[in-house]
Amino acid sequence: MLRYILKRLLIMIVTIWIIVTLTFVLMISIPGSPFNSERGTNENVQANLEAHYNLDKPYHIQYLLYLKSIATFDFGPSIKQPGQTVNDLLGRGFPVSLELGLVTIIVAVISGIILGILAALKHNGILDYAAMSFAVLGISIPNFVLATLLIQELAVNWQIFPPATWSSPAHMVLPVIALATGPMAIIARLTRSTMLEVLTQDYIKMARAKGLSPWKIVVKHALRNALMPVITIMGTLLASILTGTFVIEKIFAIPGMGKYFVESINQRDYPVIMGTTVFYSTFLIFMLFLVDIAYGILDPRIKINKKGGE
Repeated sequence: MLRYILKRLLIMIVTIWIIVTLTFVLMISIPGSPFNSERGTNENVQANLEAHYNLDKPYHIQYLLYLKSIATFDFGPSIKQPGQTVNDLLGRGFPVSLELGLVTIIVAVISGIILGILAALKHNGILDYAAMSFAVLGISIPNFVLATLLIQELAVNWQIFPPATWSSPAHMVLPVIALATGPMAIIARLTRSTMLEVLTQDYIKMARAKGLSPWKIVVKHALRNALMPVITIMGTLLASILTGTFVIEKIFAIPGMGKYFVESINQRDYPVIMGTTVFYSTFLIFMLFLVDIAYGILDPRIKINKKGGE
């Protein structure tokens, strides 16, 4: 087990290094300087600014300094926000984004599993057709389109929920719905299909023959095996939710990392772009690692041999 974990950690480090390198290459490939748009900035002032942020050094020196900053978890100062470091922005924005992402994941998983189970138990019934129709709609509508519709109908026309900001539980409802609908639909469809397969297994027939109630059969015997494919895609869904919050945060004026990341792209704030990319990449890769471990623990059929293979 230890060898398996070390192997996964090595793969994580290599993956993060590739992401770091690609991010750096993309940044230096953009023509011009972040200070070109500054009005009234003469060449001497611009040269001093570039020297201050090490932008005047050769690319290989910039790359080594970049690697050093990542290794020490010090992403340096923001170019466009005076007096603010990238670490300050991460410390202020990431907890908000994480809160939004976690609430979204909880809502999507619980509602998707329940909807999928109900659809499987009422196979080819009205509830099944209604649940799957809703799932198709949830997958088809992009979250930013759904967010706009929710604001127009529930915030502007009906005035049930506040349209923007992040100051009370009521402000969480619309962005969470916009983010959770797509993943919930995917989980519902996957849970339904796997549950239908599991319910035809011999051990389920045996449980029915013993006279167990349908819900006890589902919860105690069928649910664990039916959830294995859901756990498999949790890493991908987690990545889509946490990165998808950037657009939703901008729409709902939520003070998370989406606000700083979008602004940094528009302003060509290199340290914020690279620091945010590396931070989120590392976080998501670590989550995928935890999903792999959880999958192996929950499914006793998966064994890790002593040679380090899977």
